[in-house]
Amino acid sequence: MDLVRILITRSAPYTPYFIAVLVLQALSTAATLYLPSLNAKIIDEGVSQGDVDFIWRTGGIMLAVAFAQVITAIGAVWCGSRTAMGVGRDLRGEVFRHVNSLSTEDMSRFGTPTLITRGTNDVQQVQMVYMMMLNFMVTAPIMSIGGIIMAVREDAGLSWLVWVSVAVLLGTISVIISRLMPLFRSMQDKLDSINGTLREQITGIRVVRAFVREAYESERFTEENKNITRLSLNIGRLFVVMFPLITVILNVATGAVLWFGGHRVDEGLVNVGSLTAFLQYLLQILAAVMMGTFMAMMLPRAIICARRITEVLKHEPSITPPSSTTSPEACVGTVEFRNVGFSYAGADAPVLEDISFTAQPGTTTAIIGSTGSGKTTLVSLIPRLYV
Repeated sequence: MDLVRILITRSAPYTPYFIAVLVLQALSTAATLYLPSLNAKIIDEGVSQGDVDFIWRTGGIMLAVAFAQVITAIGAVWCGSRTAMGVGRDLRGEVFRHVNSLSTEDMSRFGTPTLITRGTNDVQQVQMVYMMMLNFMVTAPIMSIGGIIMAVREDAGLSWLVWVSVAVLLGTISVIISRLMPLFRSMQDKLDSINGTLREQITGIRVVRAFVREAYESERFTEENKNITRLSLNIGRLFVVMFPLITVILNVATGAVLWFGGHRVDEGLVNVGSLTAFLQYLLQILAAVMMGTFMAMMLPRAIICARRITEVLKHEPSITPPSSTTSPEACVGTVEFRNVGFSYAGADAPVLEDISFTAQPGTTTAIIGSTGSGKTTLVSLIPRLYV
């Protein structure tokens, strides 16, 4: 996969930060999982028995664990952000340098608007997904697996609620993701289109004003803007629906734990503290599932962006620099064309045929011809913009 290849090959300079993220995220998640267990002990062994000293001792341990959790979480986010931003900076610079090595013909093959988007927005999407992966790829699995183990440890009789809640949450979010994926795919094409329209209008503003085409160009940009706005609104509507559904699932799961757990407390099968801890573990498990799904929602767009970036980086320039260069002082300055012909890719007929001339230093050479005769093409051949 292009996304994995990009991230692995460009993360080597940031290996220490990457390792620090893994360690700090593991410690932060372990501390988060330990807190509900301490809270259960305070309720069952401290509050229920009136042992104030036990409450103070355990509360002090909770404060220490919570402080450690905050510190490790901050450190993990800092290291993860440093790694992701560094990879994004390096990738952006690599795309920029490679695009600069492309000839005019190569750039025409891709198109200037898409090269701009691939070097900016596409790299940003990859960068943001990498940062989310560093923040969640350790937390989500440990939180899910560890939460299930700790929840079953507190009360195995309610473990079925964990599986039902996770299945419902995964099913709901999977349906939404399946609707979002095609929208994310078309988002980058829309960005290419609106970037191309805006660039054409900015670079050709003199021609637009000369032919009094301001109203037409405004309408053209308005239509492109409406297209990307409609697409963004469709994506936003799905996100708007998703969060209330997740909230409903969380609240229903909480109510189910309190309902069925209350009966088990009445029957003496579980303590109140254990039930409270079970509820906290269930919410942590569902939160971990949500974190994983949120990252999964960003993956389709990042995969498409990585594929577009890879297409640019793998494209070999049609014009390569010479193996040896000549200093400016050694250049005579004479330009000579002998029976030169040139055709654009896919053209039915050549633009230039059998062109021969010599431009001597210190003289003026005029290239005269009607519109479309190939004057610009001929001039572009001199600095090797085409080959």
